[in-house]
Amino acid sequence: MEAREKIKELLMEVMRELGVNAEVKLEHPAEEEHGDYSSNIAMTMFGNFKFEILNLKLNSPLEFAKAIVEQLEKNEELKDYIEKIEVAQPGFINFWLSKDALCQEMSLVLEKGERYGSSDLGKGKTMVIDYSAPNVAKPFGIGHLRSTIIGQALYNLYNFLGWQTIGDNHLGDWGTQFGTLLYQITDKNLDPDTLDIEKLQELYVEFNTKAQENPDLKEEARLWFKKLEDGDVQARDIWKKVKDTSLQEYGRIYKLLGVEIDFAHGESFYEKMLDGIIEEYEQKGIAAEDQGALVIHFPNEEMTPAILRKSDGASTYLTRDLATIEYRQNEWKPDLIAYEVGAEQSLHFQQVFTAYRLLHPEDTTKFVHIKHGLYLSPSGKKFSTRRGDIVRLEEVLEEAIERAQKLAHGEDGQAKAVGIGAIKYFDLSHHPESNIIFDWEKMFVLEGNSAPYLQYTYARTESVLGKSGDQVIRKPGDQETWQPENLEPEELNVLKWIYRFPEVVEEAALNFAPNTVCTYLFELAQRYNTFYNKHRILGNQVIGESGNQVAGEPGGRGTRQPDNPTQAFRLALTLATGIILKTGLHLLGIQAPARM
Repeated sequence: MEAREKIKELLMEVMRELGVNAEVKLEHPAEEEHGDYSSNIAMTMFGNFKFEILNLKLNSPLEFAKAIVEQLEKNEELKDYIEKIEVAQPGFINFWLSKDALCQEMSLVLEKGERYGSSDLGKGKTMVIDYSAPNVAKPFGIGHLRSTIIGQALYNLYNFLGWQTIGDNHLGDWGTQFGTLLYQITDKNLDPDTLDIEKLQELYVEFNTKAQENPDLKEEARLWFKKLEDGDVQARDIWKKVKDTSLQEYGRIYKLLGVEIDFAHGESFYEKMLDGIIEEYEQKGIAAEDQGALVIHFPNEEMTPAILRKSDGASTYLTRDLATIEYRQNEWKPDLIAYEVGAEQSLHFQQVFTAYRLLHPEDTTKFVHIKHGLYLSPSGKKFSTRRGDIVRLEEVLEEAIERAQKLAHGEDGQAKAVGIGAIKYFDLSHHPESNIIFDWEKMFVLEGNSAPYLQYTYARTESVLGKSGDQVIRKPGDQETWQPENLEPEELNVLKWIYRFPEVVEEAALNFAPNTVCTYLFELAQRYNTFYNKHRILGNQVIGESGNQVAGEPGGRGTRQPDNPTQAFRLALTLATGIILKTGLHLLGIQAPARM
C-alpha cells in the first residue's frame, strides 16, 4: 500500500534527523481500536542510545515516541495519508489511515483488477518447488493431498509476487519399494499389463504383512531393486509398465483437482548422474567407507551419518536427492528450492542440505523444507499404506462433489468447483505444519470459514453488480465522484480490510503459509456480508425471506439507476471486494463461480 510505504519513508527520515539510523517496521495492532498501523521503533532503539535531542532529555521510550511524532506532524505530506497519530504506553506509535487513503487504495483495486496484490518482489529470481511426489504403484491417498495443494498454492503465491516459479513433481519411482513389487510380480508369475493401481497396492500390503513373519523377504526386495539398478531386462520391463499404469491414474486425479505441475521428473530420471555424484563425494573426502557402505559423517556430530551408497552398491534416497539438486542447479539456477514434503522427512532433508553444502560451500541457494503435518484417522492414528488403511483421495473428492450438488442448482461444473474447493480450503486453512483429523463432517461443512462461504460471497458481489444495470462504476482515481461525505461504520470496516491484501499475500509467501490468505479472505467476506445485510446498495435490490438480497437471482442487468455518490461508492466497494475474493481463491487454487 502506498500509504504504508510513505509512513515508513517519513518515519525513517525523522529517525535520521534525530540521529538514529534504523530500519522501520510497521505492523497491524492486534486491536483495530489502536489504529491501522503501529511502530515500536521508539522502544527497540531507545536502549541503544543516550538521547539529548532538540535540547530535551528523553528518559523513556514513551518520551522518545512523543519526540518522533512531534517531528512527524510537521510534515504536511503525511496528512495526505494519515488521519491521526497517537502514542501509547510503553512507547508505541499508532497511525490511523485517512479515508482518502483508504478510498485511493480501493480505487487501485479497481484499476489493477485481479493483478491487485501482485508485485515485482521476486523480479529476476527463480524458485523451484518440489511438491506432490506420490510413490508410484500406490493409489493417490488423502495423505498426498497436503503436499499437492499446499505446494500448488505456494507456487501460485510466488508467481504472483514476480518470481519465476518452476514446479517439479519428484515422483517416487525408484528404490526398495519397487523391489517389493518386482518380487511379488515375479514370485506370483503375474502379467504386469493386467495390474491396475488397486492390485499393485494389494501386492504391496500383502508383502509387508508376510515380511513381518518372514524378515528375509526384505532382502529379496533389496536384491530385486539392485537388479533394477543394474539394468536387468525383466526388472526394467515390469518397472516401466507399472510406472505407466500409475502415471495414467495420477493424471486423472490431478485433472480432478485442477492441478498442473510443470515437470514430473521421477527419481529414476537422475539414475545416470548417481555414479558421478558418489565419486565426487568420495574423491573430496566427504564420504568414506564404513562397514562396506559409503557414508557421510557430518561435522555436526549430533546429526546422524547418512548413507550415500549401500553395501550392496545400491543408491539411496540421499544420493538421488543430491543428484536432483545438481540437475536443478544446472538447469534453472534457482535462488530458492522449496520442498513441500511431510514433517517425518525432516532429518532426511537436514542431511541432504548439509551434504550439498559440504560439496558446494560457495553456493548461495536457499533451501527450505515446508514440513506439512499428517491427516490422521478419527481415532488419531496415522494412515499407513503398508497396512492398507488409506482413504483414497478420489473417493473423498467424489463425495465432496456429491455433497456440493445442493448448492449448485444441479450444475455439475459448479458442484465440482464448490466440492473440490471445500476440500482444498479445509486443508489450506490449517497451518501446513499442523496435523488434521480426517473427519467427513468437518471437512464438508459448507458454512462459516469454508470455501463455499467465500464462493457464495463472491457470487453475491457478482449478483449485485449484475443488477446495477448499465450504471458505470466510476473510473479508478476519480473517487471524489463516489466517496460519500460520511462513511458508515460497516463500509469503513470493509475499506480497512481491503488495503491489507498485498501485505497478506507477501506474508503468506515468505512464511510458506497459505492459511494466512484463508484467514484474511474469511474476515473480508464477513465484513462485506455485515455491510451488505445492513445497508441498501441498489434501489431495486431483491430481498429474500431472510431479509437479505438473494445472490444469483435471475434477471441479468437491469435498468439504469439514479446516480448518487453513496450508491456509486457501494458498487465500487462491492466490485473491489469481489475482485479480492476471486483473486485470493485463485491463489489458493480454488475456483470462484459467478453464480451459486
